[in-house]
Amino acid sequence: MTYTEDPVGSELAKQVRAGFGWGVALGIIMMVLGIIAIARPLYITIASALVFGWLFIIAGVIQTFYALRSQGVGQLAWKLLLGILYLIAGLSVVNSPATGAAALTLVLGITIFAHGVIEVILAFQMRPAPNWGWMLLGGIAGIILGIFIWSSFPSSADWIIGLWVGIHLLLNGLWILLLSSAVRAALR
Repeated sequence: MTYTEDPVGSELAKQVRAGFGWGVALGIIMMVLGIIAIARPLYITIASALVFGWLFIIAGVIQTFYALRSQGVGQLAWKLLLGILYLIAGLSVVNSPATGAAALTLVLGITIFAHGVIEVILAFQMRPAPNWGWMLLGGIAGIILGIFIWSSFPSSADWIIGLWVGIHLLLNGLWILLLSSAVRAALR
């Protein structure tokens, strides 16, 4: 019995076909973003540091506001200290994105490594699916990139984030695109 003959399978086929467009779009967008990041790694590194800096500033303002509004719950001084620490960290990164990029390099290396490990595990769980090897390749690349980021720190902290994020996005976009196409082709 094929998917189209079974009412449940028919519904699954409709869902896969509807999701196919999103998978293709996501894969292409990730690949384009990856190419941009590879072409301009310094800009992506600085942009990443600035985004995190502004997030810390926003968190510091919210934490300080919370501390002042909830004076009766817990100690005001500790809550204010947390808000001030967020603000100082955020302002430091925004004022010196290169220093912030160095710290982000370590965090990104850990994140890409962990993401790679998870992708490898997921790839082996999907192993009978067509093109599962692309997910495995993306995961292995993530593990290697994470290790490379750690080993080249701090000399390459100003450009390594942008370059490796670009490569990672490019490979992830590729496997999403290929997997979406293979799943759709299997349902025809």
